[in-house]
Amino acid sequence: MSSTARPLRKLGFLTIGLFDAADPGRGHETTLEIIELGERLGFDSAWVRHRHLQYGISSPVAVLAAASQRTRRIELGTAVIPLGWENPLRLAEDLATVDILSGGRLNPGVSVGPPMHYEQVKEALYPDTADAEDFSYARVRRLLDLVRGKPASDFSGVEGIEVFSDMVQPHSPGLGRRLWYGGGSLDSARWAGEHGMNFLTSSVVKAEDPEGPLDFAEIQLSHIRAFRAHHPDGDAARVSQDLVVIPIDSANPEQRAKYEEYAAARLPRTASPQGPARLLFAPDLVGTSDELAERLHAHAAFREIDEVAFALPFTFEHEDYVQILTDMATKLGPALGWRPAP
Repeated sequence: MSSTARPLRKLGFLTIGLFDAADPGRGHETTLEIIELGERLGFDSAWVRHRHLQYGISSPVAVLAAASQRTRRIELGTAVIPLGWENPLRLAEDLATVDILSGGRLNPGVSVGPPMHYEQVKEALYPDTADAEDFSYARVRRLLDLVRGKPASDFSGVEGIEVFSDMVQPHSPGLGRRLWYGGGSLDSARWAGEHGMNFLTSSVVKAEDPEGPLDFAEIQLSHIRAFRAHHPDGDAARVSQDLVVIPIDSANPEQRAKYEEYAAARLPRTASPQGPARLLFAPDLVGTSDELAERLHAHAAFREIDEVAFALPFTFEHEDYVQILTDMATKLGPALGWRPAP
């Protein structure tokens, strides 16, 4: 399998949806406004990031249900829902419902593992089953089976005046092909491929080999290739890359300074693996669209994919996101070979 540069086919963006605790409604409204703007600019997809017990979107499926009624074309994704917080059966019902409401535009991304700060939250989350919960890939397998139509009950039929199904309702037949796994390790890449999922890569990977190279792009490339090698669709299996990319073509001097300061403050963490999991972070990319296109075309993993959902930085102002998205759609996307959706 050779790495060949290819035109960008799908351009998306990812937002964290921050809000003020004293006025959460405004933060959610600006998130919806950003998604509406993305559709007007021709973006192919908009993704929201999940945050529990923080001042960000704790219920992305509900937010995307609202977005589905304010947009008509743009795909709507989650990057990602941590399944440790979820009951797969109930989540399958919610996902199918929003997919039906959106006309088949939902792209749910999920991940596994224990919830963050599990020792502090487990009594509230799983008061009776905290030590028995399974946070392995089996939890994703349950969700996949339920979304794809496998029985959830051994009973179906009529009871009195009520009619019961043995599978999740509503059933959205295409949703099972639009489930994504968000992973940063070789194991997660292989598992997602073997189970026919799509694969979300981000600005974080695991540098699992202590003796191996510490080149973020090369590690991410190895994950993409492992995923496709184990996927039934092979090289055609879908991968989306979620780097932080900030074009500055139309930014004013104050915005440019803010963006460069933001990236510089986060740069030291990219120099070496962080923590016991050996997490390796990608540098944030800031520059003109021509500069960014040149850097991306030199990125080994980017050359392997044709879909992106560039992550918007945390804590910026609404007008900053408007400028960044506008430059992405009108400058950077075309420089990468992308054409906006009509």
